[in-house]
Amino acid sequence: MTDLDIAAPLAAALEAKGFDSLTPVQRAVLAAEAAGRDVLVSAQTGSGKTVAFGLAMAPEILGGAGRLEAAAAPLALAIAPTRELALQVARELGWLYGEAGALIATCVGGMDYRNERRALERGAHVVVGTPGRLRDHIERGDLNLSALRACVLDEADEMLDLGFREDLEFILEAAPRGRRTLMFSATVPAGIATLAKTFQRDALRIETAGEARQHADIAYRAVTVAPRDREPAIFNLLRYYEAPAAIVFCKTRANVNHLLARMGNRNFQVVALSGELSQQERTHALQALRDGRARVCIATDVAARGIDLPGLDLVIHADLPTNSETLLHRSGRTGRAGGKGVSALIVTPGDFRKAQRLLQGAQVEADWGDAPSADAVNARDDARIMEHPALAEAAGDEAALSATLLERFGAERVAAAFVRLWRGERSAPEELSGTRPPAPTAPRDRPAFGESVWFSISVGHEDRAEARWLLPKICEAGEITKDAVGAIRVRQKETFVQIAKDAAEKFGTGGEFEDGMRMSRLEGEPVLDRDARAPGQRPAQRPAPLSGPRPGAAAAPRPGRAGPPGGDRDGESRPRPAPDGEAAARRPRTAPAEGPAPPRPRAAKPRDGEAARGPKGARPFDKPGPKPRPKPDGKPGKPKG
Repeated sequence: MTDLDIAAPLAAALEAKGFDSLTPVQRAVLAAEAAGRDVLVSAQTGSGKTVAFGLAMAPEILGGAGRLEAAAAPLALAIAPTRELALQVARELGWLYGEAGALIATCVGGMDYRNERRALERGAHVVVGTPGRLRDHIERGDLNLSALRACVLDEADEMLDLGFREDLEFILEAAPRGRRTLMFSATVPAGIATLAKTFQRDALRIETAGEARQHADIAYRAVTVAPRDREPAIFNLLRYYEAPAAIVFCKTRANVNHLLARMGNRNFQVVALSGELSQQERTHALQALRDGRARVCIATDVAARGIDLPGLDLVIHADLPTNSETLLHRSGRTGRAGGKGVSALIVTPGDFRKAQRLLQGAQVEADWGDAPSADAVNARDDARIMEHPALAEAAGDEAALSATLLERFGAERVAAAFVRLWRGERSAPEELSGTRPPAPTAPRDRPAFGESVWFSISVGHEDRAEARWLLPKICEAGEITKDAVGAIRVRQKETFVQIAKDAAEKFGTGGEFEDGMRMSRLEGEPVLDRDARAPGQRPAQRPAPLSGPRPGAAAAPRPGRAGPPGGDRDGESRPRPAPDGEAAARRPRTAPAEGPAPPRPRAAKPRDGEAARGPKGARPFDKPGPKPRPKPDGKPGKPKG
């Protein structure tokens, strides 16, 4: 680290913490070309991003001084998507800037608003918080950003996924224009790129090693089980690995509660994390894991974001994630800071293809196999007994009692009692049904397509286009069946579609068939001998329906603001659905006016044939149809004919 320009107080803190070297992302933000510039960094969770941006913004916070003076207003702001991640960031910055005398304040949902306001009034140098609560403090005048020199957006992609675009734009617009903005994100989708162009100046793009390479310390296992063996397989995996700490991911809080009850009955030391818990309950659960009082955490995706637990060596996906990004985020809870870990996916026959797509999209390879059997778990237990540290130690104060036990009961009975006590502390392994799920069927060879015409569509991977999403749109636009559509080849900026010659006449030379999407007829066949995506790029997530905003478009304003002083405004507090199916109720900021509330305006119901069309969705392939015949009461009736 001697070749890098690190402020003396921070270098002393790193040395006291035992840092011998820096991670690639930490070295990248300290490079000469990044000094004083806005940066857009893509790096995997667990790669040392918190220390990285703590080191990067040191010149703005310290200003060359060895120790900070009292601050009238915050000098730096760090924004995180969830309360756990925000509190973790505050802890990391606390020891990193401890030698410099920096005061760190937190503003997160679920905590006492008055305590946060008093911390801000005492003069915090750095403020860490979630977008909603930070906006509350700014609107109430408690958080003054006039002296802000640096602003960090941690896990920016997750904040956009959770719907915080409006809050982020409000916060960044309230900050001085001359500030330095650092954005850290696991991926850089169109929304992040748009946000960066709007609020960053001449930003330096920093990309660290790819996701698959950064997950080299994680061993992926795909465990194939019969549907009836899902839960027994989870129990046996936990018993087989006996990790100091493990996390089991479920889709919904109902699944979390169900699995919590089942595991509690089997003598597992287990806690749960879900959106229905208060902040105090969540804090107690995490502390139990850190203290060793609990060894297993069952959690939803939103509740577990930002968790960094020592000794977390095992991640189990009880429910498969919705996309490859979530798979990487889940698995990134283990294998951190050079440690080793295992990420196990529970795969039933109906989930084979989905699991394969997830692994392929994440660019990781998994070992496919069966769940550990009861015999395999018992064999692991026997091996651990033989390696127990107590057996390697010489007798001490207990020597006299040991001799008495041997004399009275004999060595064989004493050893048997030791084995029974060992096994009695653990859940008995589960007997699996032994029914092997059938292997996935091989894809059938598709017959020759015949004479065809090729078209190009003006969307590609950059627009999050996918073949399975485009197929119904094409069929609807030309009023054809899917059998008339051959190959669909998605490229970086466009897509090529093969249409049967007889059906191609319905499209003519092409035209606009969705708002912002054009279809053009080609002469001959397109060049298809190049890869469908850029090197290292993972397949994009499924795009939003074309009837809504196009990717990258600004989000529509919410109908109202919310949040009393004690309100919960982080990743699980919004009325919109979270990725794991959770949503928490919010209270209005102001009391409602007396009298009944005005009715909520309802969107006009689309006419027949317009369900998939955008607001400007006139299509050249549409045929005029009969108008609905009005009924006597004024309601539209069925079309004639």
